[in-house]
Amino acid sequence: MKQFWKHVEKRPMSRMERRRTITGYLFMTPFLVLFITFTLIPIFVAMGLSLTNYNLIQKPGFVGLTNYMNLILEDDVFLTSLKNTLIFAVLTGPAGYIASFAMAWLITLMKKGRGAFALAFYAPSLTSGVAMSTIWLIIFSGDRNGYLNSFLLRLGVIIEPILWTKDAAYLKWVIVIISVWMSMGTGFLVFLAGLQNIDPALYEAARVDGMKSRFQELRYITLPMMKPQLLFGAVNSVVSAFAIFDVATSVAGMPSPNYAAHTIVAHLYDYAFIRMNMGYASSVAMILFIMTFVIGRICFYIFKSED
Repeated sequence: MKQFWKHVEKRPMSRMERRRTITGYLFMTPFLVLFITFTLIPIFVAMGLSLTNYNLIQKPGFVGLTNYMNLILEDDVFLTSLKNTLIFAVLTGPAGYIASFAMAWLITLMKKGRGAFALAFYAPSLTSGVAMSTIWLIIFSGDRNGYLNSFLLRLGVIIEPILWTKDAAYLKWVIVIISVWMSMGTGFLVFLAGLQNIDPALYEAARVDGMKSRFQELRYITLPMMKPQLLFGAVNSVVSAFAIFDVATSVAGMPSPNYAAHTIVAHLYDYAFIRMNMGYASSVAMILFIMTFVIGRICFYIFKSED
């Protein structure tokens, strides 16, 4: 076998194979140009700026690892934002991921009304986080006219309105609920497309072999056949969970009460566009990049396919 592969490696490419290879690289060129220009180069620029003291006016001054040391040893607000981001990621990431797949799976089992339900679950992704948060603020309004407060007062569960967006004890949960609802758009659509592309003959063959439960079909057929979509949904959930910013700032303001909703992206925005300290902001961005990259690689390992 090894001798065969050595022979294949040494065999010169034919004219047709060479043409196909060149054509493949030409098709890859637009993506590579965009990826290098807007992803790879900015990463290395941010990595370099994170080692400097740069305020957009003066020339960057090299400070080494000082920004990173200040972040971890002296910046208590950053540590708070790191804790909040991890809490939001742990709660919203898996919840939105599982809810998106569950809704897509249930809709594929329906015989009628699939389009209407699919549009209802995909609609949140068509609007911005600020617009969607404004709608939710009517529900979580802190006065008696807020839908949730009004409902709880009528039931006698509470005796006075709760300041949902001002009290740090409730603020995190409000943001989690809104973020989960917002995260069900793109992932839901990907899962729905993946479920509808599974060959129905596989399910028919499984029923002939004695498989009777929908959950058995889900475990032995649906999930293994959807690994590419599951991987995309996992990476998308990780990125969206660690990038919570618009929802938190529109609901709680900036800074939020007791920094209860202050995230890493909000900390980055504060130093980059308010204080204009691009060196320090770049160090925050690099820590966020490393976190998302590591968790993304874990997702690749979990959902990788032998194919």
